[in-house]
Parts: sequence; structure tokens; C-alpha cells
Amino acid sequence: MHILIVNDDGPPSQQSSPYVHSLVQTLQSHGHIISVVLPHTQRSWIGKAHIIGQTVKPTYFRPGTLHQDNGTTHSRPLPPSSSEYPEEEWVLVDGTPASCVQIGLYHYFQEKGPVDLVVSGPNFGRNSTAVFSLSSGTLGGALEAAVCRRRAIALSYAFFSKEKPGVPDSAHDPAIIKDASELSARLIEHLYANWGEDVDLYSVNVPLVEGVQQRKVLWTNMLQNYWGAGSCFKEIEDEEGDAAEEEQRIREGEVEGAPAEGEEKGVTRHTHKHFKWAPRFVDVYKSVEEAGPGNDGWAVKEHYTSVTPLKANFMHAKAQTEGEIELKLPSQFTSTTTSTPSEHTQEQEQSQSSPLTTNMDKLSLTPQPQVSPPTPNEKHIYALINYEDDYVQPLICAALEKLLPFGSYTLISSPDSLPTPSSPFLQISQYESLPFDFAMSNSSTALINSYVIRKALIRKHYLAVLCRNWVTKHPESILARAFKNGVEFEVDYAEFLDDALVEAWELKESWGRNLEGDEREDGEREWWILKPGMSDRGQGIRLFSSEAELQGIFDEWEAERPESDDEDEDESNRNTTNENETEGKGYITTSHLRHFIAQPYIHPPLLLPPPSGGQPTKFHIRTYVLCVGSLKIYVYKDMLALFAGAPYIPPWKSTTSEDGAIDLSPHLTNTCLQTSRLEEGETEGTEQYNPVQTFGSLDLVEEAKDKIFEQICEVTGEVFKAAAKDMMIHFQTLPNAFEVFGLDFLVDANHNAWLLEVNAFPDFKQSGNDLTGLVGGFWEEVVRVAVGGFFGVGEGKGIEKGSERLVCVGDVDLGRR
Repeated sequence: MHILIVNDDGPPSQQSSPYVHSLVQTLQSHGHIISVVLPHTQRSWIGKAHIIGQTVKPTYFRPGTLHQDNGTTHSRPLPPSSSEYPEEEWVLVDGTPASCVQIGLYHYFQEKGPVDLVVSGPNFGRNSTAVFSLSSGTLGGALEAAVCRRRAIALSYAFFSKEKPGVPDSAHDPAIIKDASELSARLIEHLYANWGEDVDLYSVNVPLVEGVQQRKVLWTNMLQNYWGAGSCFKEIEDEEGDAAEEEQRIREGEVEGAPAEGEEKGVTRHTHKHFKWAPRFVDVYKSVEEAGPGNDGWAVKEHYTSVTPLKANFMHAKAQTEGEIELKLPSQFTSTTTSTPSEHTQEQEQSQSSPLTTNMDKLSLTPQPQVSPPTPNEKHIYALINYEDDYVQPLICAALEKLLPFGSYTLISSPDSLPTPSSPFLQISQYESLPFDFAMSNSSTALINSYVIRKALIRKHYLAVLCRNWVTKHPESILARAFKNGVEFEVDYAEFLDDALVEAWELKESWGRNLEGDEREDGEREWWILKPGMSDRGQGIRLFSSEAELQGIFDEWEAERPESDDEDEDESNRNTTNENETEGKGYITTSHLRHFIAQPYIHPPLLLPPPSGGQPTKFHIRTYVLCVGSLKIYVYKDMLALFAGAPYIPPWKSTTSEDGAIDLSPHLTNTCLQTSRLEEGETEGTEQYNPVQTFGSLDLVEEAKDKIFEQICEVTGEVFKAAAKDMMIHFQTLPNAFEVFGLDFLVDANHNAWLLEVNAFPDFKQSGNDLTGLVGGFWEEVVRVAVGGFFGVGEGKGIEKGSERLVCVGDVDLGRR
């Protein structure tokens, strides 16, 4: 394939154009013919412009060493017989990306044959959302190619600075750039081979993160967003003036305090100013956060590659904008590089098609099943099961096989495999892969495993507001005695914590009580637990009992944050945003967490020996919940107990580090935070510490277990009812959807169950291999009640009240059945 490469960042440069050289080398290694025409300097934010009246003059660039700025530019090309430089020179023009396309298509490279594809990029930074795309020179180059009736791809690399302290940031990490170039080459080949009928160009955003080739590639739409109020230009001092200009200013009365002539006559006189382009990236941050999943900005933020099909008129093409693109493994491509063995060798041998002519189904990493027609007079379900979790996937498939009648369903790999759009269709996948538009358009025949919006429950600060408002309206609600009323606040930087807590009366009153009298014992102090509203896996949770301790927590986070992580000024000069994830870093970025909730610490908790024995330890209960339609709520009877990593010690007796941070291992029960634990006096070879066991096996009397389970059932039904009735904007169900949640409860010493949090798509792996049967049993109930009930097949037909292992705890009529 003959590919023309253009960009808007100019020739290779570690400062402004670090990716084009790597992509060119990678595409060449795949056996493609590459021609290159680039602007001779940076041309970002210029869109699809041409400069009228300009005579465009070329120069000739000889690339140097990859990732080094040692290429050279020459005013004349080498003669045909020259052996001075072994590779083809690149053409540089003093024009725009769109001009590069015109010159590359029609004025150079004719001896190589027609150009099959124009790739514009890779851009130094993302080009997601409308605000960026409408001004992007990278998009401009691809649009110019499209209006020249050439297939075109706009390619951008989204970098995330300082993923890990002490290592190069992702923008300049050679290994990450190499992986991104390899993924880009594979994706370019895939898109060219499967070009949409109505598509003029694709906008592709690849995140520069470790393991990018193993991360998802998603179809997305382009987020329609807007600048906020105010200018994207910043007024600056006129620093380039000379003495004569300064004198002129003085004479005109522009110095500070001098009256301006003309005011008395009502005539406005302009003040001489200079302006610097300073786009407000915070507008983009906010629009992406508020829009939710499914768009290009969200996909990049989540470290997924986004592919957006477009027309050459800034509109979406009539093509797929949802779901995942499954690419072949690198070893499955025919290229000039050496192939390595693949687990899909047999599948490769069955197909001799070129990667550029293979259809999309053949590019799937999973074998494609044969779709059999439905049996006469029988409802036949077409099921797409791709949970993307090696622990859960086989359990779901086993449940379908066990509970649905033989021959009643066929596994497919894409909705495109449906005989008709109205055929009975089941999809169980991760949230971002679900076809919500398709499901809502086929509400009587399509069933999916997630609601569209449920942040009223799964975001901690929303959950706190929900419970407080519900209890205010319903003082008798069990939530009044089963959820700790807390304080929500927002803070970007530690220095603004005082302002964030202006109305935190409960906190201030508690701190005041803690300061009353020196005679107060440590055990009488009121302790609080701090939780980031949108984090998971225990990230950012801390304990405190005073204002100074809380301030110290935020100060500590900022002190740990590398200075070089703050690149706002540099970012303003690039067509990109920086939406670093805090996950995976060794430090916390307060401005990325932003929403926090502080709740009274529950003491004393119920303490029991962990499964592998030892001292009394804190634990929480994980309860699996199934919600079906609009809206039935079921609790799975077989619950889990997840233990902390160390025996319990009250907060005031917990050990602290040199900077005053409390050891959280006796307090946090998240299994992802725990490692093997050797009790004092144990030696190597001791049985590994096991933090999980079934609730039913706890060393508690049956009466206590029954009391706890009854409370959990009542609280679960009440909190989902509250969300459905009182926060409908942030909890929206679908009649043809079900969803699985994981609710966490802490039991205190009096056997009272307290709701901690609600998790969507819970981590079933934490159950461990020994408890696979418990998780498998839950998915059997999901299939029995949700799937069988919706399609009217199998044992689920007509089920209303649950089953032996599933208890119906709520039935809320939302009028959407």
C-alpha cells in the first residue's frame, strides 16, 4: 500500500514532533511504500487552511537517528545518482498540512504509483472532542485528502505525563512510542481493509500508555463540546516595544494613572495590547467528565484507543460508533518482519487472505462461531458474551449452557451477525462495549447487562447526598441508621482546603469536641475516614481526627507530586489535554480526585479471626446484587467476608510513619491492597494469608447472621428505591437491561450493618479460585432470573420472587416495564 504521510507538527523533533519518524519506520517494516511531505515548522491549530498569495517553497529533510534531533535539512534534493544518503529524503514545505497533502498527491512521488491512503499525523497530543478537532491541523490534513477523494486517517497520540515517578513521561518513552506505532500500523491496515461505505476519513486517538496494544480499540462518536465563557487569548505586556514606542505611549496617556483623551467627548480610545493564544483546557476536562462514556474524549481519558468515522463536512459518517474493534495479533500479519508462533496458528492456516482484504470478522482474536438458524416455532437467542475477564467469562458461558434449553441460543461475536435487527439479542460485556443505542431502539428484543446512568449509587459523594436527602424526607428509613452521614467537599489543591470546608459544620464541631480539655482520653476522640468520591481499590482513603491531620494529608499528596507533572503552560502550546489517571502512580493528584467525602469512622467494628487463623481482624461483607428492568432488586444469599491485612488496632493506637501517616493495613479491607501476611513467629512456608471466606462460614451464631442478612436486604432495597425515586437524573434504568452490583457493608460490634459503598461491575476475582462455585452460582441466578425472564425461556420463565439463592428485596414501578 502506498501511504502519504503528512502532519502539522513538522519534521522530527523531540520538542515538537517526536512520533512521525517512528510511525514511518513501523509502516515500512510492514512492507508499505511510504512518502512523506511535512510542514517545515510547527503548524498546529491551523485546521484545513491554505495561505493565499504564498509561493510554497520546498526543502529536503534527511532523517537521522530515531528519537534524536540529528536530521538535516537541505535546500536542494540529492541527484538521482547520489549515494550520499541511503534513504529517501522527506519533502518539507513552508505551508500548511492541507498544502502538504496537495503537493504530495499531485507534485511528487508519481513514480511510486497512486497514493492509496493519506495518514495525517501522529499528532503530538490528542485530537479528541469537537473543540480540538475543528482547529486541528492534523484533522485538516486528513480532510484535505478526503475532499481530494482519497481515503484518509487523522492519527493523534495522547500522552499522559509522569505515569510513574522517576521514569520518562509517556510523551517521550521510546518503548511506549514503539508500541503505539505498531498498534497504529495494525489499525491503519484494518481500517483500510474494512473501510466504511459512507466514511470519508477516520479520526484515531491512541493513548501513550504501557501495554497499549493489549488495551481496547473502541468505535466512538466525537464529543460535541464548547468553550466556556471568556476568551482563549491572554492579554500580555507589550515587551517588544522600543524607547520610541514607550515615549509614544506616554504621550498618548497609556501609562498607569494617566487620563485618556477623548473620554470627555464620549469617544472610545483603544489601549494598545498584545494577545497570546492560551486555550482553557479546563473547559475540555469538564465537558468530557460531564458527558459520560461512549465518546472520543472519554475513551482517551480511560486509556483506550478511539476511532471516529467522519464525513468531510465535520459530520459523523453513517457508520458504527459503538463497540470494540478487535485487531489481529502482530504475529498474524503478513509483513517483512519475522513472525512468532501464535496460539491462533490453526485459525491462520484456515484463512489465506491478505490482511488488507480480510473482512472484520476474520480480524477477531476469538474464533467465529457458525450462526445456526432458529428451530421452527422456538424463540432463538443470539448471544454476544465478552466480559473481558478470564475469571468470569467461563462462568457466564457455563450458566447459559446449564439453564437455557439446548439449541435455544447461538453465540455470536458482533451484532452485525444478527439475522435481523429485531432478532432476540443478548449482550453481556463491559460497559463501554455495550450498544446502548441499539438496545433502546429494540427494547422488546435486545437485552444488555448495564443501565445507562447509575452514578447516584456508584460515586461515593453522590451516594452520600442521596442517603442524606432520602433520610430528610423519610426519617423512618433504615438508611438513617445504616449509612454514616458525612461531609462532601471539592478541592483541587491543598492550599484551598480551608475554602472547601467553609460549610463543613459537622467536621468543625467534631474537631472542637476533640480539643475540649486535656483530660479527654484517646478512645473518646472522634475519628473520620476520608474517601475520594470517584476512586476505587482503596486509593486515597485516609484517617484523621483534627483539622491539622486533614490538612497534612493533602499537603503530603502535593509534596509527593513531581514538579514536572505540572505542565499546564507547556500543554497550552499543544493541541492536547492532560487527563492523567491517578491509578498506577506512586502519588495522589488532588485535582484529579477533586470530590471527597469524610464520614465518621465506625468503631468498634465486629472483629473475627481471618480464614487462615490469627488475631481478631476487621472485615467487611461483599453482597452481590442483581437489578432487573425498571426495577426489581435481588440480593444473592451467599455473601463474602473480606478481611483486612493486619489484626485490628484502633486509629489512635495505630503506628504512624515519619510523616505522621497512619498505618492503614488494620483498617482497610480491600483485598487488592493486601499481600501475604506472616503472623508474628511464623516462618517461611507458612500458609499464605487468605483474606476471603463465605459469610456463612463465619464464627457467628446463626441468630446474628440472620439479623445481619435481614438488615442488608432491607438497606439494599431501600437505597436502590431512593436512587430510582429521588435521583432519577443520575440513576436511569432500562426495561430491557439488568445490572450486577457489589455492595459493601461493615458490621459493628453490636451486629449493625452499615452500607459503605456500591460498586458497578464488581471485581469477582477477589473471591479467589476456592470460591469460584459461589460466583458461578450467582451468574446462574442472573441467567435464570434476568435472561430467562426477559426472553421467556428456560427456568427463568415467569420467575418473579427470586429463587432459593436469590431474594427479591425491592420492586419499584418506574413506569418503564
